[in-house]
Amino acid sequence: MTNTLDIDFVRKQFPAFQNPKTANFAFFENAGGTYVPKQLIEKLNDFMITKKVQPYGDFGPSIEAGEEMDQSLAKIAELLNVSKDEFIIGPSTTMNMFLLSNAIQNWLNEGDEIIVTNQDHEANIGAWRKLAERGVIIKEWKFNTETAELEIEELKKIISNKTKFICVCHTSNIVASINNLHEITKIAHERNIKVVGDGVAYMAHDLADLKNIDVDFYSFSLYKTYGPHLALLYGKKELLQKTKNLNHEFLSAEVPYTLNPGGPNHEELACLSGLTDYYEDLYNHHFNENGISLHEKGKKIFQLIHGHEEKLIKVLLEFLKSKKNVRIIGSQSHSRDIRMPTLSFTVNGISSKDIALGAGKNDIGIRNGEFYAWRCLHGLGIEPNDGVVRVSMVHYNNLEEVNRLISYLDTVI
Repeated sequence: MTNTLDIDFVRKQFPAFQNPKTANFAFFENAGGTYVPKQLIEKLNDFMITKKVQPYGDFGPSIEAGEEMDQSLAKIAELLNVSKDEFIIGPSTTMNMFLLSNAIQNWLNEGDEIIVTNQDHEANIGAWRKLAERGVIIKEWKFNTETAELEIEELKKIISNKTKFICVCHTSNIVASINNLHEITKIAHERNIKVVGDGVAYMAHDLADLKNIDVDFYSFSLYKTYGPHLALLYGKKELLQKTKNLNHEFLSAEVPYTLNPGGPNHEELACLSGLTDYYEDLYNHHFNENGISLHEKGKKIFQLIHGHEEKLIKVLLEFLKSKKNVRIIGSQSHSRDIRMPTLSFTVNGISSKDIALGAGKNDIGIRNGEFYAWRCLHGLGIEPNDGVVRVSMVHYNNLEEVNRLISYLDTVI
């Protein structure tokens, strides 16, 4: 048992760090999509070679394909501590939110209200805003322009007896502060309002306890949490059973597949159990306690990740805070209880794009722009096209990479 994350062991699980093309590349665009561990890659390769047939048939490879898909659903359910019939695996969070908003349209009447924020990625608000075409009133919970934070008291001011949904990010992919989704949900439920949480920028860094939070719906992108290009949408079972069937008529009783027309990508779903295998391998390497659930193992692993990420962000944040011409977006605390290890900033007089391009020429991967959160940048008074420079770290990044980034930035800023 150890109190710190074994970063060398972690990096050995990711082939990108062993491949000559990428081994020396410092990758800090993880909020856009993470590297994938070998456990998942090996399962994907095996499926494509030996089981790439229509699943759930009556012959060997077809039976095995269906079994592997079912195994992935069971393992993901155990990791999240939810039931297998409380989530779907779809192509993206954007698509999942459009499906959900269509499936609950008949819950809403003209004049009903939905609250969205201007801090969110468009995936969690675009679909809801489109319901204005059907007479639904969209209210915007605006962040404090000085702190970039969403304030609970401001939310309370715009809630009315017509409010039916609050759609809010668990963490902003620009601001990176952790919003108190538990408190937001409590406030909403006291007023018979449902909450849709966006965990895209959260779940690479922690394992949200969806049952404890009591959130009604929650979505995140698996390709931003060390998996293939898929996304997960969770919903309370009793609510999913009330949604409109968006699938084939003969599947009208097959909740939650009713929300997933066409079904999931077979090979990518089958390999998802490789992600839970990765977490299990991390747990077994760091701990010797047996007899606990996969969810509890995941929580213990993320406690170690929490400490490691906090060390990384502290170093980068202290450097940026020392530069008078740098504007840091959001909290300047390095505490992982307050923010995730994603840092967005601008530099006076220097193009964000030029900074990102220069980093790329030095084998450092960062990006600039609005990152599909253009409303957030408008609220911050930042021109979206050049936007912010964003550095997003995860647990497989190490201090050497952070110091390389700092050395580069020190020559530019």
